[in-house]
Order: sequence, then C-alpha cells, then structure tokens
Amino acid sequence: MDHSAMNHSAMDHSHHHPTTAPPSTGGHDHGGGVGGSGSHGGMAMTFYFGYNNVELLFTGLLINSPGEMVGACIGVFLLAVLYEGLKMGRETLLRRSQVNVRYNSMPLPGADGTVLMETHKTVGQRMISPAHFLQTLLHIVQVVVSYLLMLVFMTYNAYLCIAVAAGAGMGYFLFSWRKAVVVDITEHCH
Repeated sequence: MDHSAMNHSAMDHSHHHPTTAPPSTGGHDHGGGVGGSGSHGGMAMTFYFGYNNVELLFTGLLINSPGEMVGACIGVFLLAVLYEGLKMGRETLLRRSQVNVRYNSMPLPGADGTVLMETHKTVGQRMISPAHFLQTLLHIVQVVVSYLLMLVFMTYNAYLCIAVAAGAGMGYFLFSWRKAVVVDITEHCH
C-alpha cells in the first residue's frame, strides 16, 4: 500500500527518528564517558577503565566505588584460578579412573630402511561408574564457570578483563606444572 499521498503531519513520529541519544539501560553509564558505550543499548563495546555503575553478571551486583572494584577483581581472579584448577583436577581424576589399558604397536619406517615399532596406549572408562558421574558433575561446573568468566570479560571493563587473564595465568602456573607433556616426534605441524 502506497502511503506517500497521505497526510501524516498530525501524527507523532518521534519514536521513528529519535533526535536525542538513546536511553541507556537502567541509567548505567558503565564509567565509559563520552563514546564509551556507543549506541548498543547502553552496553560498552570498547574496553574502558571505570568503576562507576558497572554491572557484574547480575542486575543487583553493581560496582560503584574503587573498593568494590578491587573486591570484584579479587573475586574474578580467584574464579579464574579455580577454573584452571578444575581443568587440571578433572584431568588427574580421569587418569586415575582409567581402566581397560591396551597397548597397540605399529611399524614405522626408519631413516635407513629399518623398521621401528611405535607403541600406543589405549585406555577406556566405564559409562556407569562413580568416576564418570563425578567427571560429568565437574564438567558441568567447569562449563558454568567458563561462561561466567566469558560474561565478565564481555563487560569490556579493563580492570575485570585483566583480573580474568591474570587469574587464568596464575591458575595455569599453579596447577599445570604437574601436567605431563607428551611430544609426538612424528608430528611436524606445530
């Protein structure tokens, strides 16, 4: 239907072409200042350093002071350390609960025409077992924690992002040194 010939001058069209800046959600400016949040519904789309009206994961969890930001950063840091510890803990539990160990050998051609034997260890686990149920529960916790850390990072608050990265690094430093690294000499794509 063509509306070009109709007179719409008496109708209010202010909702079609806003002349003012779009309202931010809940009045939160996220401490970004001019241009900090763009026009994406009040959500920051660039990294910023701020501690005023920073919403953290939940509507009621609002950071409004430097002390609250320090506390939030410590909590996020510890959550990231916990995440790394959980990953390594699950790996350790998996190694301890493995059953049905089999060794398979396969010939590999040597450099001078000789035949070398490479041995692979194959392990299995029972589906209906307490160890598998524990692994499943820990996997759920790990996924939830990882998504929480992702959402914290997506606030674009630089203080919180630094806390996530530093916590992940510290967790890796504390827990991954025990991890056995297996280097496959036949793998050439690193």
